[in-house]
Amino acid sequence: MESPASPTPSKNRLTVIDQRTGKSYEIPITDGTVRAIDLRAIKNGADDFGLMVFDPAFTNTAACRSSVTFIDGDKGVLEYRGYPIEDLAEKSTYLETAYLLVFGELPTSKALCEWEEEIKLHTLIHENICNLIRAFRYDAHPMGIVVSTIAALSTYYPEAMRVQDPANRRLQIVRLIGKLPTIAAFAYRHSQGHRFTYPDNRLDYTGNFLSMLFNLQGRDHQPDPVLTRALDVLFVLHADHEQNCSTSAMRGVGSSLVDPYSAMSAATAALYGPLHGGANEAVLDMLVEIGSSKNIPAFLRSVKAGDRRLMGFGHRVYKNYDPRARIIKEIAYSVFEVTGRNPLLDIALELERIALQDEYFVSRKLYPNVDFYSGLIYQAMGFPTTMFPVLFAIGRTCGWLAQWNEMQQDSDTRIARPRQIYTGHPRRSYLPLDQRG
Repeated sequence: MESPASPTPSKNRLTVIDQRTGKSYEIPITDGTVRAIDLRAIKNGADDFGLMVFDPAFTNTAACRSSVTFIDGDKGVLEYRGYPIEDLAEKSTYLETAYLLVFGELPTSKALCEWEEEIKLHTLIHENICNLIRAFRYDAHPMGIVVSTIAALSTYYPEAMRVQDPANRRLQIVRLIGKLPTIAAFAYRHSQGHRFTYPDNRLDYTGNFLSMLFNLQGRDHQPDPVLTRALDVLFVLHADHEQNCSTSAMRGVGSSLVDPYSAMSAATAALYGPLHGGANEAVLDMLVEIGSSKNIPAFLRSVKAGDRRLMGFGHRVYKNYDPRARIIKEIAYSVFEVTGRNPLLDIALELERIALQDEYFVSRKLYPNVDFYSGLIYQAMGFPTTMFPVLFAIGRTCGWLAQWNEMQQDSDTRIARPRQIYTGHPRRSYLPLDQRG
């Protein structure tokens, strides 16, 4: 890589001059990136390890190549396999979107029907798994139950370790998409002290989930179609979102070639955190704290002073209006026609209106994100806040699995092993116990 002192720069190469040594290097540029390993050749001497990249939280590091999801944060664009999220939310279903994410193309009518039936065959869970859920404390957080139960599934399907077998990967993908709503519903029922309602596969995917959650009337319970469709759209909106914290966990753990249940348990645990899957609960807490639209100006002044945080605004990726937030805002109105208007909606709408007219927030590109309105919908549908991250996990299941499946076929995949910058003591001698001060 090292070149003469005055190289002729190439259009697709980066010329780097190391001022420590005066040496010049040309580093190839591919897809707008340079390989971090190429910097290793830049050394200050024979014993120098070479340059590394220091990037806490991976804010500007591409860890993989992926064809699953495209985001343009500056323009507020989100696409699954090239399809705009707006089109999928309007015209598709969650299971059709899951097929698209996993296999790369929209299914034919026959393929979709077979896919839906295949997933229905895997909605039941082993009775021992049901007993595992029953063994948790009555007040156990549903997300903790879900994380543990997903991991436990790996012991029931030991063949899942054959992750380099495409047919075996497909089977585990179908199992996980089919079983997660059942696990989630049973975790909720356990927290409510209710007997489990087993899957009714006469219903569609989302309707079946709602029936398992709220059916107290017997087998013929029919969830409201408006609420079923609203939740299905929310699952579509949450299906994938590039290399976020939980997806990175799925890929990082999966890079060891562990089974997908263990990897997805890790991804679900990452989603459990309040900075990821719990953000919409924080929005509700904020709206309750504000209490009335007349209190919004004072609240925003306290945000500017650094005394409070404006939850549900801003995003690591989006520097524009989150396209999912626009869709969810419209869904909210249809849901409230069935459930009654959530009184917090008026506060949310007024908060958004005032904030988006305030130069302080606009100049910082703080626009509503997906969490700003989703919690209002979940609350109106009767979900406790402890179920919010669980709902997120159901939607994200197909995205995690699509990313995991893609990773297994990527020749660049190696076990994840980031570097560090050591900041501890230099080498020192061991002192016997009686000599330590």
